[in-house]
Amino acid sequence: MKFNRSILSAFLFGSVVFLASCQDQKKLPILGPREAATVKNADGSTSVDTVYKTIPAFSFLNQDSILINNDTFKDKIYIADFFFTSCTTICPTMHRSMKTIFDKYKDNPDVMFLSHTIDFKYDHPSVLKKYAQKLGVDGPKWQFAYGSKDSIYKIAEKDYLVAVIEDSTAKEGYVHQGWLILIDKQKRIRGAYDGTNPEEVAQLTKDIPVLLAEDKK
Repeated sequence: MKFNRSILSAFLFGSVVFLASCQDQKKLPILGPREAATVKNADGSTSVDTVYKTIPAFSFLNQDSILINNDTFKDKIYIADFFFTSCTTICPTMHRSMKTIFDKYKDNPDVMFLSHTIDFKYDHPSVLKKYAQKLGVDGPKWQFAYGSKDSIYKIAEKDYLVAVIEDSTAKEGYVHQGWLILIDKQKRIRGAYDGTNPEEVAQLTKDIPVLLAEDKK
C-alpha cells in the first residue's frame, strides 16, 4: 500500500528526527512546521519571532469514560502514540517499550503517557480499561484516548505527524506508524522514535531527562 504525500512526509520527518535526537546535545530540537511572526515587545517595539507548531486543543474520552483534554497534561511532558487493542503486529512491541519507560518514570510527576486508539469501531473506553489493566498501567499517569475517526486521525496526521489509515485490505483493518512522540510542556514536538526499535527507544529514554532539565535552568 502506498501512503499519500503528506503521510510519506511524516514518515521521512520521523527518520530525520531520530537522527537529530541521536546527537549528543544538552537541548533537544523543536520539531515540526514553524513560521515567523511579528510580536510586540514590552517597550512598544516589534520584532520577528519564530512560532513553532504545537499540539492543538483536544477532548477525548479516556479508559474511565472521563473527558481528558490539554489541561490533563498541563505542565507535563508526555509521550504519545497511536495504536489499537486488537493489533498483533507492532502495537504489543510499542507498548512493551512504553511500559519500560513508564516503570522508570512512574514516580515522576512531570512525565505522562497518552495512547490514542485508532480503532473507533471497537476500542470504546471499556475496552481500553481492560487493556490498561492487562498492561498494568491503569491509572491517571497513562491515559488511553478514544474519539471519533475524524478527530483521532486528524490530530495524528496533522499535529503529531503520524500516519494512520483505516484499510480494509490490511490484515487487521488498519495501517499505522509506530512512532513514540515526545511532547514538551509547551505542547511542542521534541522527538519521534520508532517504538519497535530498541536503539531508538533507548534514545528516547536518554532524551527525557534532557527535556526535563530544560525547565530547571
